[in-house]
Parts: sequence; structure tokens; C-alpha cells
Amino acid sequence: MGTLFLVATPIGNLADLSPRAVATLRAAAVIAAEDTRRTRTLLDQHEIRNRIISYYDHNEAERIESLLRELETGDVALVSDAGSPGINDPGFPLVRAAIAAGHRVSPVPGPSAPIAALTASGLPADTFLYLGYLPRKKAERRALIEANAGQPHTLVLLETPHRLVEALADLQDLLGDRQITVARELTKVYEEFVRGPVSEVRGHFEADPPKGEITLVVAGAEKDERRWSDEELEAGIRTGLAAGEAASALARRLVGESGWSRREIYDKILKN
Repeated sequence: MGTLFLVATPIGNLADLSPRAVATLRAAAVIAAEDTRRTRTLLDQHEIRNRIISYYDHNEAERIESLLRELETGDVALVSDAGSPGINDPGFPLVRAAIAAGHRVSPVPGPSAPIAALTASGLPADTFLYLGYLPRKKAERRALIEANAGQPHTLVLLETPHRLVEALADLQDLLGDRQITVARELTKVYEEFVRGPVSEVRGHFEADPPKGEITLVVAGAEKDERRWSDEELEAGIRTGLAAGEAASALARRLVGESGWSRREIYDKILKN
């Protein structure tokens, strides 16, 4: 029986394909690729002529059975568009099916945008929570951010260029002005890291709209932050309203001070 190898491929710089990855791809009976044209370009640079078949979101169900048959007689190498297979791509169902069928599954580690961004972010990397792509819909995106507002771990997320500024606005609104690093075009010619409070980073990208692949690394909630009591929050709300603060601005300010979520604060404001 063959082995399913999960082969990490470059996220930008083609020199990041490891010697072991090259050897594994050359030895595989078949290479399953998310984008066969992109993978063929990479393989051509290393004179690898193995058979490639497509394996992506919309054909994974039919492909899994054929790939399991391939594994009965030889090794299969799985690659994604870029980075480590199985993270934000259709690799997971194949891995699960191969394990269930009794095949060996072995990673060939290498580039990974979330890990690369985290290690260079300047934020704590001893514990972190990877949340993948932020949802496209605003309500779903805000719900995800709010659900993780109290996490003490560094948060790692992916976002597209055209939604980045809106996502930063939601992060600032729901988490307060935390430290953040936006990593763009990792390992490529125009690699960029923008670090600082969310408000400053947001201003940077409002003035200079981004392009390319984007990873966000957001500081977790301070471990020594004390959540205000209900009475303290009510007092803070009354003080803010008496001073003439608008409800939205008051809720935004109190998020960073009280440890309560914006939704909780806003609900209490509406009751005052």
C-alpha cells in the first residue's frame, strides 16, 4: 500500500521548495493538485514529469475514490495552490479518507502563510488561535470576531485585499485598538509587514489600498485584564451618556476598557 504525502509548496518564493519535497514529488505515482496549471509550472522548473490530476473543492467527492485506488499500488503526493495542504483547501477530506482506509499519511513540511506571518509579526507565538478566512458577510464576520474577543491567544486570520479595510474597522470596533500585524505578499518581491495599533494600520491601508495575499495577526486579550462587574459597566454607561457620548462611540470605547463585548455593552446602552 502506498503513502499519501502532503507536500508543502512555495507561497511566493519558488526557492522555498525543499529538496525533500522535490524528491517526494518525483517519486510519487501521481500528484493531486488544486490547480494543475499552477503546479505544472512549479514541476517544470524542477524537471518533474509525473502524472497530475486535479483535486479541488468541486470534484473532491469523485476524486477521493480514484485517489484511494491509486494508493493501493503506489504513493500519492497532494499539493495545494500554495503552502501546506489541508489548511484552507480541500485536503482534509482526502486525508481523513486515506486514514480510514488504512493508508499511511505523511507530511512533507514547508511554507505556510499563517505560520510565516505569526513568527515575523512581533506578537506572542507561544499560543495562538488560527481562524482561517474571515467570513464574507459582515454580520458573520463580526460574530466570529466577537466570539473570540476574550481569547488570550494571538489570533491569526486570512483576508482578501478588497475586504481588508472593512475587516480592520470591525476588529477595531469589537476588540478595541489592539496591536496587529498585517502581512502581505509573504516571500514575494513586494513583501510587506504593517505593525501597530489597529487604528494606525487601518489608516495606512485606507490611504494605500492593498494588493495580494494577506494574513492578519492580532494580539489576544491581555491576560491580566479584569472584566468589569455589571455594576461598573452600568456606571460607565451612565457616565458616558450623561457626557453626551453617542451610543455607538460609547460602546466602542468601553469594549477596550471593560472586557465586555460590544454587543453586550450596546444592549445595556439601549436599556438605559
